[in-house]
This record gives sequence, C-alpha cells and structure tokens, in this order.
Amino acid sequence: MPDNRFSELLEEASKLGRVIDHYVMDALSMYPQRLVDASLHLFKAGGKRLRPTITLLAARMLGGVEAEMKAVPLASAVEVAHTFTLIHDDIMDKDTMRRGVPTTHVVYGEDWAILAGDLLHALSYNFIARAVSEGLSEEQAYRALKALSEAAVYVSRGQALDMLFETTWDVTVSDYLNMVRLKTGALIEAASRIGAVAADAKKYEEDALGLYGCFTGIAFQIRDDILGVYGDPKVTGKPVYSDLRRGKKTILVVYAVREAGREELKKLIGPKASEEDLKRAAKIIEESGALDYANKMAKIYASKAKEMLEALGGVADERARRLLLDLADYAIERDR
Repeated sequence: MPDNRFSELLEEASKLGRVIDHYVMDALSMYPQRLVDASLHLFKAGGKRLRPTITLLAARMLGGVEAEMKAVPLASAVEVAHTFTLIHDDIMDKDTMRRGVPTTHVVYGEDWAILAGDLLHALSYNFIARAVSEGLSEEQAYRALKALSEAAVYVSRGQALDMLFETTWDVTVSDYLNMVRLKTGALIEAASRIGAVAADAKKYEEDALGLYGCFTGIAFQIRDDILGVYGDPKVTGKPVYSDLRRGKKTILVVYAVREAGREELKKLIGPKASEEDLKRAAKIIEESGALDYANKMAKIYASKAKEMLEALGGVADERARRLLLDLADYAIERDR
C-alpha cells in the first residue's frame, strides 16, 4: 500500500492533527452539546488533516519550531474552514457517506448540519484573531486573514462551477482545471501561504509556498476523481460511482467525451443511470485513455508543486521540507 512509503509523513500528520483537534475541541466547549456534536462529527470520523499539516510544516520549514507554535491557531482555522465546506458540500451533493460514516446532515438533520457549518466557518476567522494574543503580529494576522478569506471566495466560485458543469457537456479540460484550482487548490494554497505568514516569510517565499499548495491541491483533486470511480469504497469511505451518478464533469469524463470522442458516456451517467450503466461508463473511461491521462496530469502537477519547494534556498528545517515534498507525492499515490 502507498501508505507504507509515506509512514513518516502520516505519523507526523497524525501527531499534528491531534494538536489541531485539541485546539478546536477546546474552542467548542462552550456551545450547546448538539451543536458541538454536529460540528465535530467529521473530525471524530478521522480524516487526513493534510491542510493543517501543510500549514504547520510550512511554518516550521521557514521559521522553525517557534513559527510552528504560532501557526497552531492558523492551522486550526484552515481545518475548520475545510470541514465547513465538507458539511455543506455533502448537503448540496446529497451524499450520505464520508470518511466511512454517515454524513453530518444524515445524522443530525440538515438544519443542524447547516448551523454546524456556519459555526465552523465563523470560527476559522475567529481563530486568526486569537492568534494575535498567541504571538502573531497584527500585520501577520491581516495577511493570514486575507489569504483565507480570498480562498473562501474562490472555493465558492469553484463549487458553483462544479454544480453548473453537471447540467452541460460544454466543458473542456481547461474548464475543469480552472474549477478544481478554485474549489480545491485555493484552500490548500491558503494553508501553505498561512504557514509562511506564521514564519514571517518574505513575499517570494510566501508566493512559492502558495503555488506549492495550489499545484498540490489540483493533483489531490485529480486523484480524488480517480478514486471516486476506481477506488475501493471500503478504503475511501465514500460510495463508488457517486460522481458519475451526479453527472459531474471530472477530468475522466471530460477527456473521454471531448478528447476521445466517447459520446456514449452521455447516456450512461447521471441520476437515472443503473449500476450496470455506471460500470460500463467506468470501463469506457479506462478504454478511452482518460484514466492514463488523469494519472499523467496528477503527476505533472505534483512535480510542479515540488519544484516550488526545491527552488527555495536554505530553510530553517530541512525535514519539514522533505515531508512537504512527500506530501505532494502522497496526494497522487494515496488510496483513500
């Protein structure tokens, strides 16, 4: 399994994730219990904590342990912002499973799920404000707030495009890449930038980290699209073919139809498709070369991400840089 190769990275992410979980749970302790339970539902289900791990490793890489400590509330802000998007995405996509458990709205109802998402969204900005009393300068807090708020806008734009693409076949590979850059790449870019901010990095260093995050995010989403069709649901924690049932224009579908001319796919995916239709669609996608193309594109973006880190000169912590390089590879080799 790919996880064996990345054991050091995953152990580090687990360790840092526990720090983030503690910070978030402590902040939620004053709220009504049902709201707390709904807000923490996906936290308790697990998850990779890759975004806050990127924030903390970026801070350590550029500024050492002191910068990493200052970055804890910022990394927590990134993770609660991410969880907010997952809760609301699951409602919009009508998904019933995530991380191997029923989604938040299935367990607690849509009203509580929406409220939990709203609270987590608000807390993401509150955590940045708190960071000032925990060692961050006001100027750094402003830079972090700017990065996260811009990402929130971009994620909304990306989600809108993703939903609009479900109703049309007039989507190109370039359209898809722009959509995932916004929907997925933007928040991972912000996670990287915010880590650089915690280290009070120079502008060119912050920009390099931002591009690392953006490229890693695009590679990560392409891999997600692949796992959505060819992954093992027992491993991924998500139902197989859910993207095909939604009629989502993933890179697999777009390439097969637009580049390989497999027009029959249009009749095989969507809400009315049978299980046999979806299995046939998956086979057509592979036969069209779309799966190979998607894997190739994921590798290209992971390579571009690593180039951004390798281009930086001397850093405060070389191990942190190595783990971030590993993370870019993990994004495209993971099976969950």
